[in-house]
Parts: sequence; C-alpha cells; structure tokens
Amino acid sequence: MVRGGRWAVLGIAAVLTVAGCGHRAAEHKPRFESAEELPESLHKDGTTILVGDPGSAVVVRLYEDPRCPACEMFETAGGSPDLREAMLVRRARTEYTLASFLDDKVGGSGSKKAVNALRAALEEEKFVEYHEVLYAHQPEESDDGYTDAYLLELASEVDGLRGPEFDSAVKSMKYRSFVAASEQAYERAGGAQDPRGPGTPTAVINGKRIPLEYNGLLDGGIFARLLQQIHDKPGEWDRTFLPRRSE
Repeated sequence: MVRGGRWAVLGIAAVLTVAGCGHRAAEHKPRFESAEELPESLHKDGTTILVGDPGSAVVVRLYEDPRCPACEMFETAGGSPDLREAMLVRRARTEYTLASFLDDKVGGSGSKKAVNALRAALEEEKFVEYHEVLYAHQPEESDDGYTDAYLLELASEVDGLRGPEFDSAVKSMKYRSFVAASEQAYERAGGAQDPRGPGTPTAVINGKRIPLEYNGLLDGGIFARLLQQIHDKPGEWDRTFLPRRSE
C-alpha cells in the first residue's frame, strides 16, 4: 500500500545492470539449512524484529503491513524469496518494522491482530515461519479477515507454534503495546516528507531507501541481483545516489 507521490528513479539503473560476481572470504560459515534455522530476536529498541546472521554485511530494513496486498506480492512472488535465500547463505539479514495503518484506512482490526500474533510467534521463535504463512494466506484487504480464529488456524500450520501461551496472547492482544509502538516507529521512518510513514512495502538496504516504482521489490530477479551487487561491491553502493521522491 504505497503512499505519497511518485519516485524519481534515475540513477538506480546503473546499479541494477551490474551483475554480482565473486564471494567474500567471510562466507566460510555453513548456510542455514532452512528458514526455521534463521536466528530471530527483538531489537533493544523494542519494535524491530531481527532475522538472520547478525554478522551479515547487507542489512535490509523492511516496512510491512500484514493486510497490504503489495506486501503479499513482495513476500510470495517478488523479492522476498531471494532475500530469504540471501539470509540462508548469510549474505544478508533483515530488520522488520510492522505497521498497522490499514486498519484505520479501510476499517477493522486485522492488521493490529496480525502484528500482535507475529510478536507472539517471535516469543516462540517461530516468527519467520508464521510470517511466511500469514502472507501465503492473506485475506482480501477489505475483508479484515485476520480474526483471532483465522490467525490461530494459520498458526496450526507451523509446527510447535500453537500452545496455551501463544493462543492466549492472540486472543487477549497481549502485545498491544508492541503493536502501537511498532506503528509509531513506522510513522517516524517517513520523516518530514512522509509523516504517516514511508508506505508498504518499503525496503531500505544499508541505509538507502529503494523506490518501489522501479519494480525491484516485486521482481525477484531484479531484487536478487541488487542484493548480490551490494554484497559484492559495497563501496559502489555506498557511493550510489538514489534520488528522494519528486514532489
């Protein structure tokens, strides 16, 4: 669910046309065998969910709302599968900020309930798996379909997630303070230009925001090449100018 004006995208093409090659010497660590093995934790800021090898040099900050259709596209058919592979081989790590603004925009409470459930899954060290399941079975944006019952039904697809503590956390909105703080963190990330937040999905890689409109987030091939390029030639990425949005 993208907000605001159009992005100026001149300048990024040069980055995208350079295919990655070679590997860093630090890549001697064995790959994670599956997404279930990826480390996950809550950052000390209390809102950022960290996934992947903390030593990975490429850091992808993602802003998502569980009800956002464009986020579902990114997670299921866009760049997310390639990001997951990059995390498995320790090439990248991900920082998630979970928004819930769509509840106020289209009505209901599904985003807040889903964010609360994802925080509960993190407590059980099942965030990665549950996050994937939620987007694979995302209801229509206007349906407000992330009810307690549906969230628990989807949790049953993740081995070891369902239990008294998780179920109670979902039904009681145990992490409502986290939900509110995470939405506030999302809104702050927009800065003065986007006081309601940067839009979802938004990716910031090693400090540079990626324009959604160049389709890199929704095109897995482009996103994979971008991640590889940043990993192999970080100096070039540091010097690359990505224009801010044009008003």
